[in-house]
Amino acid sequence: MEKHIVKADGNGAIDVNGQVSPVTYTVSLKEGKGRSYEVDIRLMAPRDWLLQRGFERDAVLVSQSGARIPVYHDDGRLDPTDTISIELTARDDSCMSEVDLIRKYPEFDGAHSQKTEVL
Repeated sequence: MEKHIVKADGNGAIDVNGQVSPVTYTVSLKEGKGRSYEVDIRLMAPRDWLLQRGFERDAVLVSQSGARIPVYHDDGRLDPTDTISIELTARDDSCMSEVDLIRKYPEFDGAHSQKTEVL
């Protein structure tokens, strides 16, 4: 059973080959194995903007905390026939305490978070 603890939205930037643009993203927090936390990151980026900057499969999300998080397009190499908005995702399991988690993902410390459970 997978249990989502919190879901929140954030504002950051996407970096593709040194070219940066503002972006919104969603972070979902789950209980990890042991004492760790798993954070799923999801954002949508314009296909044409990505292609014009030489995007192939991965970019960097600069989160609200300033953390640089690699995000990936899982459907293979991007091309002009793909949908106009491209989903980029990542999973981070590097936070071993709540203090680490809030430092890296301040989005979870705000009032805009919503608790959800997935069975």
